[in-house]
Formats: sequence, C-alpha cells, structure tokens
Amino acid sequence: MVFGRYRLLVNSFSVFCRGCSTVPMSKPQDLRVCAGALYSRGNGLMELPRKLTRFEKKPWVTHITVVKRKSRLESRERRLVEEATLKPPENGLLVKHLIPVAHKVMAARAKLVACLTRVAENIPIFVCSICGDVHVGDPPHKIRTCLFRGKHKEHAWVRGGVDHLFPETESFHLYDRLGRAVSHDERLQVDRVPAILELCIQAGVDIAEYPTRRRKSPIYCVAGKTIDFEMRFPKIDLSGTGIQPCGFWEVSKSGNKRHECFNLQCRDIKGIAEMGMQAWENLHSGTVKLMEKYAVQTCGYCLEVQVGPKGHRVRQCQAFKHQMRDGQHAWQEAMFDDIVPPVYVWHVSDPNNRLLVDSLKSYYGMLPAVVELFVQAGAQVGDEYKAIMREDVVVPSSEEAMLVA
Repeated sequence: MVFGRYRLLVNSFSVFCRGCSTVPMSKPQDLRVCAGALYSRGNGLMELPRKLTRFEKKPWVTHITVVKRKSRLESRERRLVEEATLKPPENGLLVKHLIPVAHKVMAARAKLVACLTRVAENIPIFVCSICGDVHVGDPPHKIRTCLFRGKHKEHAWVRGGVDHLFPETESFHLYDRLGRAVSHDERLQVDRVPAILELCIQAGVDIAEYPTRRRKSPIYCVAGKTIDFEMRFPKIDLSGTGIQPCGFWEVSKSGNKRHECFNLQCRDIKGIAEMGMQAWENLHSGTVKLMEKYAVQTCGYCLEVQVGPKGHRVRQCQAFKHQMRDGQHAWQEAMFDDIVPPVYVWHVSDPNNRLLVDSLKSYYGMLPAVVELFVQAGAQVGDEYKAIMREDVVVPSSEEAMLVA
C-alpha cells in the first residue's frame, strides 16, 4: 500500500512538471522550479563570484577533449612531410586589422588609469592588511569574510590605492614571439612588463623601450618544423632607436607615472567617471579581440601569465602539487580575467546607508572594483552587471531580517 501511494505521488509530480514545461519561455535564462514554487523571470539572481581555493584549478577555456583532439591531429600532420599553410600571426606577420585595435587598447588603458587616479582622490579605497580584500567607499563594511587561521573574522582595513583596484599581471617581454621560450636561467635577464602592454606590442604597437622583431616575410612550417629565411638580427632593424640609457629603477618609475601624461579635459567627477567606464569597456572588448588571434598562456594553478604561443620554462610555480611538476607551470589558454585579475567588492546600493553588516550579506550584490568606484561617482552601469549587483533586491533592516524564515 505504501509503495502504491509512492508510485501515485511520483506520477502526479511528473505530470505536474510536464504541464509546467509546456509554458513558453520568454528568454533562455528564465528559471522555473515547480516543486519549490520558485518562479523567476529575466536576469534573476546570479551567483556571486568567489575566489578559487589553493586546491582548485582554473576552468578550461576550451574543453580538454577538444584540446586533446587538436593535439592528436597536429601530431598526425607532423608525420607528413609537406608544407602547412600558416596565417597571421602564426607565420610571424601582423594582423593588419588588429593594429588599430591594439593602439585603442593602449589609449584606453592610459585613460582608465588617469580616471581611476582622479576619482580615487574623492572616494576612499580600503584594503584588508590580512587577506587583501578591497572595499570602495567610507565607511568600510563589517562583513566577516576575512579568513584567518581557518575562521572568518572582520577585516583590518587600511587605506589603499589604484593598484588594488586595477592590478595588472606581468609577462616576460619577447623580442621574437615565435622564438624559443624563456629558460629558467634567463629569468633575471628578460624584462617583465604588464601583460596588456606586451599583448599590444605583439599586436603592432611600437615602444622604444621594448624593441620587438617585425618580420617582412612569413615563416614556413614543414613537418612540424618552422623555417625562417630572414636574418635573426637584420641590419635594417631600428626598433631599438630612441632608447634612453637608464637603470631599471628609472624605467619602473616612469611606468608608474603613466597616467600623468594623459590630460583629462573634464573636471566634473561624474563626467570623469563616465569617461572611465567607457575606457574600461573599450579595454575589455579590445583585449578580447586581440586574444582571439594572439595567444596568451596562463598557469592553471597560479597567477603567472605569458603572452605568446607557448609558455616560458621558468620553474617558479609554488601552487598546488608544484613538486610533481618540478616547479613548472601548468600552461593553458588564458582569458581576460587572467591578464587583469578580477577584484570584486561589495556593492553599496543605498547612498544614505553605506554601512554593510554581516547579518545582511545575503542581500548585497557585488561589482568589479573599477566599476564600483565609477558607479559611486555617478556613472551609469551596463546591463551586464545588473544581475550580479542585485538591483532588484530590497535590503531589509536588521529587525526585518530576523523575521525572515
């Protein structure tokens, strides 16, 4: 008798779910859960981003089965002694239609840093001295998310700067992007530059301090081996002209003041925030376009990035199970978040009540730190951030939250 009731309950639930599934969905992201009586339309609530633990590996951009299938196909092609056709930039030439994009990314990067520096003078930035979390605005939040000795505690806030909002991963600068990889013994002899800067240099931006090789004739690939008919160091190569002979400390000092050369004509904070938001979107979209053609590699366990078709051989990885790799990095395809590590902060939605407490953290949203700074300065946020910032959620008071079951 009990089994018969259970079978009847299962059948009725399946019929109920089939009836609900026939309802047309206005958008692919609509969510309907019949059993829990949960019904949400539109963007809904997106899961807040979290940091990967030291035991987790970064997700693959291309599925691992596709990567293995491509590797097997390339190994079969190497056995055939025939010429393989290479297209830019695999053949050493530049992609012509991406050269203006690289210059726009460089300009957007300089403009973004200048806007961040100007807006940060009016809106304070706080950083935790223990875990490194960032908060934009005053006062800093009281949410207990600082993991110290296995326990979540309140943060120890100190004043931060633009470098905490917009961190840039560095990469080895390559004179020849198709040459051999940087070895472990050469780690102190090769310059390290921001990965976005190195990506723009390889895409066609010429900087006197960082010379690079520009080929005029393509290379050829026969049986998996590349054949280059150009001289390694041609006499007409003048990419190193105009370099100021100075020490590395002066070069880094001028690199840190890169925002001073960009003149902001607008003096209104809201106008500067709007310009910074547009520069952030241009930087993101332009970098993604460049990464579709120019390969960028990242370690699956640490923050190391190498711009180029292959990763370097420097044994400096100290992440999970690095002893099994002898300190070598586990290289895989990179994303934009690997070049510019995302710094997510809690979003302050109510300007009249800016203090965020731990008991109401489930009602708060998050935003990238760059976007949150410009939003607090008066800039309009894009639709892609509406779901994660939880604008449609009403934050209750502490007394009302205690009544919620």
